[in-house]
Order: sequence, then structure tokens, then C-alpha cells
Amino acid sequence: MNGSLLIMGLAKILFGVVVGATGIFLGLRLVHLLTRQVDAEEQIGRGNLAIGILEASSLLSLGILVQHAVQATFDAMDLLHRDHAFSGKALLHFCFYGSIHVGVSLLVGAIVIALGTGLYNRLTRGVDEMSEVRKGNAAPALVLASVIIVLALVTAPGLRSTLDGLLPIPELQRDVVPMSS
Repeated sequence: MNGSLLIMGLAKILFGVVVGATGIFLGLRLVHLLTRQVDAEEQIGRGNLAIGILEASSLLSLGILVQHAVQATFDAMDLLHRDHAFSGKALLHFCFYGSIHVGVSLLVGAIVIALGTGLYNRLTRGVDEMSEVRKGNAAPALVLASVIIVLALVTAPGLRSTLDGLLPIPELQRDVVPMSS
């Protein structure tokens, strides 16, 4: 049994649970502020399917973006500590960089969702989607939900590259293939 790998794996699971439980909740709150949906929970409680659709798409979008942040952090930590035994310092590095990545991802995700909602509202001038959604009209909610999810999908790779740039990834030597003389 590899104790270091086991402990690092358990730390990753715990980190994923914490991100899922608190990070997404806080990200969704930020989305509500940016899109002015302060009554979303009340609307869902009254059975407003359209608001429920937007909430679900926002959660899915945040999950897509945060998943890339978590994976980038895990990959970098595996690379940084692959030849070293487990240490408290490694776990602190993991938590520090993971928290920064998740925070940046949630912020970017909330901004992407707010910008996507605003952009779509401007492109369809004849219909006030948010007003229709508040009334419970599911049709514009479905279209807006698709816009939000697509924006998350196309934004995620750029976010991943940006986050990779923030990590202290060690410089690896290039593979050298000897040439026959």
C-alpha cells in the first residue's frame, strides 16, 4: 500500500466535496447578484419551472468550469509531488492552489453566465427573457440555459490554460532521443 498516495487521494476527495458543497453555492449566489435574480429561491419554491431551468444550467456551467480548475490543480500537484513522500507542506500547497483556482473559476463562471445572459437579452430585443422567465415561461429559459452551458463549455479550455499559468509547475527536461551516427 502507498500511504502517501492514499492520503493525497483522500485529500482530493475531501477537496471535491468541499468545492461541491460550498464553492458552487457561493458561485450561484454571485450569479444571482450579477443577473439580478435575488428571488430565485422563492420562485423555485412556488414552482417556477423557468427559474429552475436557469438555476440548473447555472449550476451545470459552474460545475464545468470548476471541474477544469480542480483537475488542473490535481494534475499540477501530482506532478509537483510525484517523487516525494507525503508531507504537510504538500497538503498545504494543494489546498492553497486549489482554493485559488476554484475561486477564480467561480468568479469567471459567474461573470460568463451574467455576460451570456446580458448578451442574449440584447440580441433578442423583442423579448425580455428574464421577465418571461420570472413569469414562468420555460421556452426562453431553455434557450437561455443552452446559451449559458455553451458559454461554459467554450470558456473552460481558456480558463484551464490560464489556471495552469498560475501554478508553480516545475520545468521538465525535454526528452532527448540520441541520433545514430
